[in-house]
Amino acid sequence: MEEDVHAILELKRRRKAVILAHNYQSPEIFHGVADIVGDSLALAREAQKVDADIILMAGVHFMAETAKLMNPEKMVLIPDAEAGCSLAESILPEDVARLRQRYPGRPVVTYVNTSAAVKAMSDICCTSGNAKKVVESLGVSEVIMLPDEFLALNVAKETHVKILTWKGHCEVHERFSPEDIAALRRQYPGVTVLTHPECPPDVVEAGDFSGSTAVMADYVRENKPARVALITECSMSDNIAQASPETDFVKPCNLCPHMKRITLKNIRRSLEELQEEVIIKPEYFVSARQAVERMLAVK
Repeated sequence: MEEDVHAILELKRRRKAVILAHNYQSPEIFHGVADIVGDSLALAREAQKVDADIILMAGVHFMAETAKLMNPEKMVLIPDAEAGCSLAESILPEDVARLRQRYPGRPVVTYVNTSAAVKAMSDICCTSGNAKKVVESLGVSEVIMLPDEFLALNVAKETHVKILTWKGHCEVHERFSPEDIAALRRQYPGVTVLTHPECPPDVVEAGDFSGSTAVMADYVRENKPARVALITECSMSDNIAQASPETDFVKPCNLCPHMKRITLKNIRRSLEELQEEVIIKPEYFVSARQAVERMLAVK
C-alpha cells in the first residue's frame, strides 16, 4: 500500500494530475492520495476549478462523465470503467423520451447519478444535496424527477411541487429498513441517526436528520453528537471520523460494490497507462453539460 501511495503521488506530479474522490471511497484513497474529496455536488463544482492536465475520478462512471462535461479540454480517467451505479443503470434515454410523451410540458429533473446520455435528455440535474432547491427553482407546479424514486418521494414531502417519479433505487440505500434503525436505538440508546435521502421514506422518517453525505459530515462537525450512526455507505463513517474524534461512530454497514472497484493499485495503473479515458459522444455533450450547468447555477 505504501509503495502504491508513493508511486501515485509521484505520478500526479509528473502527469500534472489531480484525484477527485467521493466520500464513499476507502480511507487509504480518501486520505492518502485524493486532492479533492466530497459528495457528487462538491466534486461537480470543484471539477470546474482544477488546474491540471488530467483529472482522475476515484468514484463511479457517471461522476467521471460529469467531470469530463465540465472539463472538455482535459483528459479524464477512471481506474475501472466497470465502476457503475444501480441508479444510472435503471434508466435509458428512451425512457426519458417516453416520459416526456406521457407528461408533456413537465420539466425533467435528473439526478446526477445518471449517464451523460440521460442527462442530455433532461432540463436540469440535481444532487441529493440540492434537489429541493432545484425542483423549486423551476417555478412550476409539477416536475418529472428521475431515476431515484426514494429521493423523489423524500423531496416531495418538503415541497408543494408535485413530483412524478421513476422506480430507480440505490442498491446500498434501499437495503436499510426502519427495523434496522429500531435495532440501533435499542443497542445504542441515545444514538443520533443520520439518513441519506436515497433511503426509503420510512427509513428517513425513523432517523433524526436526513441529508447528503456533505450535509451529514457538516452535521457531525457542527453538532458533535456523542454517538452517531450514518445510514449510508460504510466508508463514509471511516472518512469523517478522523475530523470528529469526540464522536463515537456506530457503523451499520452496506458496501457499494461499484465504489470498491477503485483501488490504489488501479489508480496507479490508470495514471501510468492513462487508462481508462472517459469519452462522451458528441451528440450528448452540449445538452448534458447544459443540464449540469443549470444545476450549478442554482444557489
